[in-house]
Amino acid sequence: MEWRDQGILLSAQQHGETSVIIDVLTPSLGRHSGVVRGGKSRKLAPALQPGAQLDLMWKARLQEHIGTFQVDLIRSRSAMVMSDRSALFGLGAVTGMLLAFLAERETNEPLFYATEQLLDLLEHPEVWPVAYLRWELGLLEILGFGLDLSTCAVTGQAYDLVFISPKTGRAVSQNAAGKWADRLLPLLPVMLGHDTEDLTEIVQSFEVLGYFFENYACQSLGLKQLPLARSRFLDTLTKTNR
Repeated sequence: MEWRDQGILLSAQQHGETSVIIDVLTPSLGRHSGVVRGGKSRKLAPALQPGAQLDLMWKARLQEHIGTFQVDLIRSRSAMVMSDRSALFGLGAVTGMLLAFLAERETNEPLFYATEQLLDLLEHPEVWPVAYLRWELGLLEILGFGLDLSTCAVTGQAYDLVFISPKTGRAVSQNAAGKWADRLLPLLPVMLGHDTEDLTEIVQSFEVLGYFFENYACQSLGLKQLPLARSRFLDTLTKTNR
C-alpha cells in the first residue's frame, strides 16, 4: 500500500535512536501518522518542525499498519514563530486542537485548506488572533457542535444579538434574554464576523468557545480538558493586552 500527498506537520516524536513518528494533516487522507527513518538526522530534523508543509510518500504492507514516510520540505514556518512568542503559542494551540479532536484517517479537505491559510497568517499578528478565532468556530462546526449565531433563538430576529445559550449554542437578543441574562454567555461582535484588534474582546470570545469545546466536544470524546497549548496561547494574549 502507498500514497503520495502533501501535509502539515502536527507533531514529531522520537522513535528509537534515529527515527521519529510524525503526525500530519493531509487534504485527501485526513490526519495520518507514520515513521520517518532517520528523522533525527541533521538533514531531516530541521524540516520536521510543527507547522511545516511537507511532500509525503507513505508506504505500508497493509492499510492498517502505521507505515513509513518519505518526506521533502515544501516550506517551513519556523521563521514565522521563532521571533514571536504569541505566534509560537498560537501554532501550538492549532496543532494541539487538531491532535486532540481529529480522528485518524478521516478526510476533511476544507479543514486542511482552512488550516493552511490560517498558518500562513502567523507572520501577521494584527489579524492572526481573529483568524484563529474563526478557525475554531469552524472546527466546532466540523465536530458537530457548531453555534447558530444568525438569529435569536426566542424571537427569530437577526439584530441586537448579545448572548448565546449555553444549552443550545444559539444566539439570544437583548430583549429576549430578560431575567435569564445572567445565565447566558456573551456574544461578542467579533464572533458575528466583525473585525477587531481589541484583545480583551478576542480573549473573551475564546473563553466562550472554550465552554462549548469543554462541555460538548471534549465530553463526546472522553477528553478531560482542552489542550494546554490553547491555555498558554490565551495567557499570552492576555499578557500582551496589559
